[in-house]
Amino acid sequence: MKKRFITLAILIFTGIFIGSAFGADVAKIGVVNFEKVLKDSSAGKMTQKELKAKWTELQEKLDTEKKDVEAMSLALERESLVLSPEKKRDRQRELRDRVSDLKKMNADFTEEFRILQNKQINQIQKDVFEISNSLGKEQGFLLILERKTAGVIYMPAQVDITDLVIKTYNTKIAQKK
Repeated sequence: MKKRFITLAILIFTGIFIGSAFGADVAKIGVVNFEKVLKDSSAGKMTQKELKAKWTELQEKLDTEKKDVEAMSLALERESLVLSPEKKRDRQRELRDRVSDLKKMNADFTEEFRILQNKQINQIQKDVFEISNSLGKEQGFLLILERKTAGVIYMPAQVDITDLVIKTYNTKIAQKK
């Protein structure tokens, strides 16, 4: 009789705890692919277009300077036999200075482009984080992760909210204009 009572009590407690476990809220988790947002959103496409235009502009300036240095080098080679040693040294020094300036110009352009790129990507990232926060609050997400930063290896497709974020971001950008 005592064993039956203990068994019955265990079954009742087990039933209560199992029932409450199944009645718990489902954890709603979302994952955003920031690279896809950069590639597919309106702001990302505009940023890519602006960066490409700026890179082309800087590259053209660099190419012009490079052609000038090459022309100067060829002129020095042609005239080296008829120039006095002093003039030849002056021209060689001038050529070395121009080559040095060209290298510095290349480094400056690369740094300028990198700063511009980081500034624009950071602004998009800030906007995406704000949108993700508001979507998380509105739709009751427990957690929203960035795919690459969080190190997500696998996720079911229904957890990916990137398209929703892109749609919301495009709407936000359209309203600003």
